[in-house]
Amino acid sequence: MAELKIVSWNLNSIRARIDRLLAWLDANQPDVLCAQETKVVDELFPHEALASVGYRAAVHGQKTYNGVALISREEITDVVCGFGDGVDDPQARFLGGTLRGVRVFSAYVPNGSSLESEKYQYKLEWLARLRAYLNTNEKAGTPVALCGDWNVAPDDRDIHDPRVWEGGILCSDKERAALKHIVDWGFTDTFRMHCEEAGKFSWWDYRMLGFPKNKGLRIDHIYATEKLRARCIESNIDRDERKGKGASDHAPVVSVFDCLEI
Repeated sequence: MAELKIVSWNLNSIRARIDRLLAWLDANQPDVLCAQETKVVDELFPHEALASVGYRAAVHGQKTYNGVALISREEITDVVCGFGDGVDDPQARFLGGTLRGVRVFSAYVPNGSSLESEKYQYKLEWLARLRAYLNTNEKAGTPVALCGDWNVAPDDRDIHDPRVWEGGILCSDKERAALKHIVDWGFTDTFRMHCEEAGKFSWWDYRMLGFPKNKGLRIDHIYATEKLRARCIESNIDRDERKGKGASDHAPVVSVFDCLEI
C-alpha cells in the first residue's frame, strides 16, 4: 500500500486486446489503469474477464467508438462520467473517480481529424470544457492524476520528425496551447520529470512500418498535481507492449507514486 501505480493506456478496443490486457495486468499489477478507446457499451464490458485476474472497473462506454474506463484492484468511489456541464455531447470520453484519496481521471481527447475539419473545433472546445470542469469541480491543492490519450504532442521532442508534422493535426499551436491551459491549472507531466530525452513515444501508426522505424508520437500522458507529483518516483512508457501480434497502436504509460504521505 506504500506505492500507487497508475497506468494510462489507449487499448484500441478492450475486447480485441483482452488477452493481452489480462496478461499485462497480471504481470505488472497496477493499482489503477486508465483505459481509453474501449469501444464497447457498458453492458458488454468484460467485467468477468477482469475479475479473473483480480480487477474491477468503472466504465463509461459507447458502441464502436470512444469509451473510457478505470480498471482497479480496489473499489473506485465518487465516480463521474462526462463533464456535467449541460452540453449535449454523446461521446464517451471522460471518467473520473477516487482511489485511496487520489482523484484519478481517464480522458480520451478527440483526434480532430484535420485543421479544416469541424472535428478540430470540437477538439478545442472539448479541451476548454475539461479546463472548465477542473475549475468548477476539483482543487489543485489536492492529489489529482489526469491521465489519457491527449492526441496532442506537447513539443517537438515528442515527434519523430517535427518538420513533417509542424503545424499539423496533433501538433498545431492551438492544440498545444489548449493542452498547456489545462496543464497550467496545476499539473506536471510525470514522464518528463524522469526523462527529458527526445524520441520517446507512446503511439506508432500501424501503417508504413511506423513501429519498427520508431516513427511515433508521445501523445499519452499522466499529469499530476503538486501534492501527487512530489511523490512520483518513477515514470516510463512500456514500449515492449507495442510489440507482437494483436497489440494496440498505443503503449501503456506508467507512473509510480510513493503515497505514504498523501
